[in-house]
Amino acid sequence: MTARPPSENPSEPQPPLPSNGVPAPAGEAAPAAKEGKEAKAAKEGKAGKSGKAEKAGKSAKAPKPAEDAGTPPKSVEEPGGHVVRPAPPLADSDRHRLLGGSHHDPHALLGARPGKGGVVVRALRPYAKAVTVVAKDLRAQLHDDGDGFFSGVLPWRKVPEYSLLVRYGATADEVDEVEVRDPYRFPPTLGDLDLHLIGEGRHEELWRALGAQPMVHEGVTGTRFTVWAPNARGVRVSGDFNYWDGTVYPMRSLGSTGVWELFVPGIGEGALYKFDITRPDGSHTLRADPMARRTEVPPSTASIVTEAHHVWHDEEWMAHRGELPVHEAPFSVYEVHLASWRPGLTYRQLALQLPAYVKDLGFTHVELMPVAEHPFGGSWGYQVTGFYAPTSRMGTPDDFRFLVDALHRAGIGVIVDWVPAHFPKDEWALAQFDGRPLYEHADPSRAEHPDWGTLEFDFGRTEVRNFLVANAVYWCEEFHIDGLRVDAVASMLYLDYSREAGEWSPNEYGGREDLDAVAFLQEMNATVYRRCPGVVTIAEESTAWDGVTRATHHVGPGGFGGLGFGLKWNMGWMHDSLDYVSKEPVHRKYHHSEMTFSMVYAYSENYVLPISHDEVVHGKRSLVSKMPGDWWQQRANHRAYLGYMWAHPGKQLLFMGQEFAQGAEWSEGHGPDWWLLDPSYTAEADHRGVRDLVRDLNAVYGRTPALWQRDTVPDGFSWVEGDAGEDNVFAFLRFDAEGAPLLAVSNFSPVVRHQYRIGVPEGISGWTEVINTDAGRYGGGDVFNLDTLKPEAVPAHGRPASVQLTLPPLATLWLKPV
Repeated sequence: MTARPPSENPSEPQPPLPSNGVPAPAGEAAPAAKEGKEAKAAKEGKAGKSGKAEKAGKSAKAPKPAEDAGTPPKSVEEPGGHVVRPAPPLADSDRHRLLGGSHHDPHALLGARPGKGGVVVRALRPYAKAVTVVAKDLRAQLHDDGDGFFSGVLPWRKVPEYSLLVRYGATADEVDEVEVRDPYRFPPTLGDLDLHLIGEGRHEELWRALGAQPMVHEGVTGTRFTVWAPNARGVRVSGDFNYWDGTVYPMRSLGSTGVWELFVPGIGEGALYKFDITRPDGSHTLRADPMARRTEVPPSTASIVTEAHHVWHDEEWMAHRGELPVHEAPFSVYEVHLASWRPGLTYRQLALQLPAYVKDLGFTHVELMPVAEHPFGGSWGYQVTGFYAPTSRMGTPDDFRFLVDALHRAGIGVIVDWVPAHFPKDEWALAQFDGRPLYEHADPSRAEHPDWGTLEFDFGRTEVRNFLVANAVYWCEEFHIDGLRVDAVASMLYLDYSREAGEWSPNEYGGREDLDAVAFLQEMNATVYRRCPGVVTIAEESTAWDGVTRATHHVGPGGFGGLGFGLKWNMGWMHDSLDYVSKEPVHRKYHHSEMTFSMVYAYSENYVLPISHDEVVHGKRSLVSKMPGDWWQQRANHRAYLGYMWAHPGKQLLFMGQEFAQGAEWSEGHGPDWWLLDPSYTAEADHRGVRDLVRDLNAVYGRTPALWQRDTVPDGFSWVEGDAGEDNVFAFLRFDAEGAPLLAVSNFSPVVRHQYRIGVPEGISGWTEVINTDAGRYGGGDVFNLDTLKPEAVPAHGRPASVQLTLPPLATLWLKPV
């Protein structure tokens, strides 16, 4: 993973200064008046697209103060004989806490509840001129208590259904009223089981409990807002529906869980919102929802109320995707950065092009670089701020579902990069979310990631672990994702990762292992595999940690259970093999072991061979440009390397652009150089030939079980020639479950080798080429073994029979029994 600095924080509209004597939150200024009227900037705004709007008032006057501090106003007789008697005054401390956003239980003070002599109704509507209670048999104006508070005792025996008619007009000629449901007459929308599971850190469907959820509650349509902020003194909902002044919508704390909740009637999909959090020191911070399922397009940072409407059509894919264990199935991955694969395309437009392209080339899966929301495009998605929201750069969450659905219907599996190791420090996101370290570790030396300028998650905190485990499940269940490639696992596993002596502390046993991270990864993998049949998890882990792909209940020699991943990127093979092929052929004999060493540990884990985005950026050059020699030799090396890679034990992954030998490094700014495949370009055939080879490699791979069925067991592989360093030749056999072989021979020298003898198994009457990377249609020299190769009773390489081959220069051959 290559990190980038976090984005600069875009300015957000801030709550105006209320006329109630309570200053604006520290460090936050009131916005300029809208439409030239001071009051209109402060009034309550319009709801989301499908929610009712609370119309804004038009008065430029401040609300009138209470008549006399501590003295209740006189009773008012309404038309029809109803008398609105004064309610007991609020204690000054309660008034200040409500106005300052630091009250833990506003429902105990606001709304309607039985009291002495009737039902006490109290509302907090800053900038309103009058508030009237409207019920089936009553319409009664509440007393103005000042500072935006309105109250009264109504002649009811019990609380009926009612609404509030809020008037903002300053004069009789300027009447502006809106009828709204009172959020403070509703009981909590979360049940005891939800709260218990959240408290235990075991809510596997956390996204159904936290965040913004449109719903019908007690017959009323609105949105439930919930957020985990255990250190907050108070939390309010702020959004475009109240001009980003959260005073009117304080949330209640639901006990010791640290969860705050408020059901707001009339708010629906499309509404923008954030949480106005009062920190322990009394200052305020405006935060995006950690559980937001949709966000604004960066650099804007607000969360958006949303719910899923996509109707899936991938039933057949979902029913059959887990029939073969992934390590015993064909698995050829095309890695894609969605925003730059075809720059400017939306998810739905990508759905018309990407599935057809990938299917034509024969890849079984696509791997999408992180699609979770991130503020800075240059991070490629690896610095996530919206863990539950697909990036809005290309459309809505339903649009992303549409793309996944289209890939599935084309027979293509979908893997997404998932980044649970760290998060950026943007002050509107997760960093010190409620005023203290919450998602990050409380110890700064543990929280600070030394390489990327980010913060590491506190894997030892149950709620944080729950947030991440549920997030993994969320992508698989809500978006039908088939695999999670977990980024930067090595940085999670070691306390001393990129830290010098004295910069880290050992674990309780004196070791360097991060035991909390180990437990988190084990829990995540176990949960995903239990809940999501057919899903595979893949670790990007660059060390020799024992048991990355071992079951969590199998304890290894180091005393740890396995981490439970399905596959692991083979970073050692990638570095060694790229180092070898980057050498001039005359020097390769001194590096021969770099190509053979991978087989020493090939069966220690279930491996993927990755040529990923990280290998073709930042001065590393593209794959073809790593190769020595002139243009013809570079392409020949490129083709020979791909042939070797596809035949080697392990699954394979290739980053976009490398399938047609793009010469330039990848850039997220413009993506692959598709113009290289334009027929009008003079060298188009060179690039199209490489792509044709990739298509044929995948086609033969898919119908040859010897290349994937026994990837993870030694019986599936046998060296034929692994010591021919002087010749730059490698030869090995692959076997399927029935013992049927495929012979792969690579010649990494630039000379033709005639009558090169290779030992072969007995009992096979002849061999024929099925892949030759030197074929003319791929851009090679067309050096072939045209006829069927008949084995001779001439011992070679420890085998009683052998064949004599013509080895093309800088080429790989695949041969199968006739």
